[in-house]
Amino acid sequence: MGYAARQPVMTGDEYLVWEAGQTDRHELVDGEVYAMAGAEAGHVTTAGNLYMALRQHLRGTPCMTFISDMKLHVAARDSYFYPDVFVTCAETDRASRLVMREPVLVIEVLSPGTAAFDRGDKFAHYRQIASLQEIALVDIGSRRCDVYRRHGEGEGLWLLHPFEAGEGVTFASVDLRLSAADLFADVDPEPAPRPRPAGSAP
Repeated sequence: MGYAARQPVMTGDEYLVWEAGQTDRHELVDGEVYAMAGAEAGHVTTAGNLYMALRQHLRGTPCMTFISDMKLHVAARDSYFYPDVFVTCAETDRASRLVMREPVLVIEVLSPGTAAFDRGDKFAHYRQIASLQEIALVDIGSRRCDVYRRHGEGEGLWLLHPFEAGEGVTFASVDLRLSAADLFADVDPEPAPRPRPAGSAP
């Protein structure tokens, strides 16, 4: 999802009270509140494919799968996000209705306007969640997936497991292998660039 507007600085508690009365979604990032812009069809479809596959795979287990409208709290930074898709298996999260805090898997579907933030500051925030085992970044344009897995205890070392176009993706945290066909089902390919007329400026 994209960031469309900036609001005054808030604490986490102030944000939760304020956000409850809003018609649009906002994320709180280090005290700054940002409105979430809409997403393109390919983004929404890919996130939906991931949600459905994970939901079906985890049916009957203690784990719950959420898509874009559920808040995730990063306590170490008192920040709140709406990940595209995430999974939590914690009893404390099962008892919560509005905010989750202990995910094992977080997935972001990259958009041109948010890819740098998703790979940078947001990724740095997610790494500080002690329960988190995997962070996946899905690139629709290239059909590639970068999965980062926590190595050892603590929050220091994350290892990249890249999945190239056509390979699909494996989420070790929940023991799920998803084919490329299922991951990108009903997602139109990126349009090829149109050739310029001869003699036109670059």
